[in-house]
Parts: sequence; C-alpha cells; structure tokens
Amino acid sequence: MSDLLDNLPFIDLYVRLDQPDQAYYRSKDRAKSIISQLVPPEYQETIDRFMMAVNHKLEVHNDGAIAFDGVRCRLSRQKLSDGSHWVCARRINTVIPDIDKLNLSPLVVNHMMGLGRRDGLIIISGATGQGKTTTAVALLAHYLKTYGGTAMTIEDPCEFMLAGRHGVGGQCFQVEVEQEEDWEIGLKRALRWAPRYIYVGEIRTPKAAEQVLRAASTGHLVITTVHAGAIEEALMGIIFLAEQSMGSGVYNLLATGLTALVTQALGETGAHLKYLYTEENTPGDPVRSLIREAKIGMLSTYVDRISARLQMATSSQQASMAGGKRI
Repeated sequence: MSDLLDNLPFIDLYVRLDQPDQAYYRSKDRAKSIISQLVPPEYQETIDRFMMAVNHKLEVHNDGAIAFDGVRCRLSRQKLSDGSHWVCARRINTVIPDIDKLNLSPLVVNHMMGLGRRDGLIIISGATGQGKTTTAVALLAHYLKTYGGTAMTIEDPCEFMLAGRHGVGGQCFQVEVEQEEDWEIGLKRALRWAPRYIYVGEIRTPKAAEQVLRAASTGHLVITTVHAGAIEEALMGIIFLAEQSMGSGVYNLLATGLTALVTQALGETGAHLKYLYTEENTPGDPVRSLIREAKIGMLSTYVDRISARLQMATSSQQASMAGGKRI
C-alpha cells in the first residue's frame, strides 16, 4: 500500500503531469530545503493519483489549489522547453497560525498587534518562501479575534481557511480570483461589503494597486503581501504599479495611507525583520514626508531609529510594571 502524501516531509513537490516520471521534493526542514530529493518508491501510487487529481484541477488554469490526502497545496503548472508538463505543489499549513507563536521579534509583533485599531495599509514583504502569507494571515486573525469586525480577503488561491467566525465579533469572507482582471473586480465588490479589514493576497495589476491605496485612505485597514527583499523595493513595486493607473498622485496617497511595512527573511533561529511604521494622525511624520517627496531611498535610515524607539518604549513599560509590583 502506498504511503499517504501527508507523510512526505515536503514544502515543494515537483510532479510531471503529461506522463509518469520521477517526482522530486524540497524538505520542510530548512537545513535540507536547498537539496532536491527523490520521492521514495513507497509513494509512487500516491504520486500517480496526485498527478491525475492535479490534471483534473488544472484543466483550464495553470495555477490553483488542491486538497489531497489531508494536504492542501498551492499549484503552479509549467510547460518546459522539452515539451514536458510539470507542476510545483507548495504545501499549505491549513492551521491558522497565532501571530505570537511565529518566532518573530516580540518588539515588532507587539507593536503590530496594536495596529488593528488603526486604518491604513500594512505591507508584509519578503522573497518567495519567507513566510509572508503566514504572517499576514496570523495578523488578520488576531485583529478579528481581538477587535472584531468584518474582513474580506481577495486571494489566488485561498491558502488558509479564514472564512467564518473569529472570536466573539469577528467574521471573515474569502474570495478566490482566477484571472488577472478579477483582482480589480474582487476589490470593488469587497468595498461594497463595508469591511473593517481587507486582505489582498498580492497586488498584481495597476488598477488593483490604486484601489488598495484608496481603500487604505478611506477608513479600511488593508493588509497585503509584496515580493521584495527590502523596504524600498516593496514601496517602489507598489508605486510602479499604481502610477500606471493614477499618475504621480500615488506618492501622496501612499504617504497618507501607509501604516506599517515589515520585510522578513527566515533563518534557522527565526525570522529577521525590518520594520517601518507611521504615526497615527500625523501628516508631518518623517516617513510620510519622505514618501510624499519621492525620497524612498532615504527610508532605510529610519529602520534603526524605529527599532531603537520600540526598544526604549518596551524597556520603559517593563520598568513601570516592575515599579508597580514593588509598591
């Protein structure tokens, strides 16, 4: 009897779709994740069934998601130069994560957990496979449980199953898009539901970028992910897209709407974070001013200052609590 797919310790699984062939995988163990490993023979029957299920799922589109043998995977199909068809299946952890259990910097996490009271735009950036979606979903789930309200998500595909109740007053609705133009349509319709929170899995089109910025400036808290390895790259990526739709006004809109931006890179001991945030109801905030003046390259100088500011605030709070206990 073939072993179940759930027992294979993969994060990425590579399977040929046009005919049976050797399958490969990358391990969930970060120390081994660089190495491409052969799928053991005892999984062959399962791989064959998985191949048929994926072919059925991707009859029309090249991307999607599938639940198979208790595993949920994000799918991306490619036709290669030799004419063969392969799919990369990225394992999705379906358990909604707790933001304070992700081994992230407590200084940053504690501050971000309090941002659920604000409006604006929160950007989670990083390279592929660095946990951006996990952090974004954990943050949204925390806001729903803690502060309540309605959330709408627009994703391709829906990875974590967020739909339903969260805590006493939180409710989430999820929308899955299939084509590029669906991002704009999904965002338009989401705004008609008067959500407190909006989660956009990724900003892909100029019009969607404009709508995200406008939503962040009109009473919503928007969370999105961006493929970028640095704070400046993340902001310039959004600016590049939105500028195609709305021109140079993007700088003022982004300066007004930005609440926080975090870049993360996973390591063996946890995630390395760089964090930038703006002060609430402060148009003259220096971060906002630099964005408004299109001086994005100078924002990195504020990362260390913000880290020191958070450390000072935490130390002051701890000292105050210690003093209260002595009394």
